[in-house]
Amino acid sequence: MPKSLRSPRHQRFLARLVLLRKAKGLTQKQLADKLGRPQSFVAKYEGGERRLDVIEFLDITAALDADPCEILSSLRS
Repeated sequence: MPKSLRSPRHQRFLARLVLLRKAKGLTQKQLADKLGRPQSFVAKYEGGERRLDVIEFLDITAALDADPCEILSSLRS
């Protein structure tokens, strides 16, 4: 299995999270505030500098009022 960090599928995943955040009209700072994290947390995962664990991903999708299963399903192909 090839490394996933910075792979095309990983890039699609990050792009989806960025689009969701922007569609909700949130800045990185506003999302970070909702998560109780610093703005750099959002900047680093959106920029591909750090990975998200499953719990972080679920917290982010909850803050964005998004369906995590839909996001993951879109990455299967």
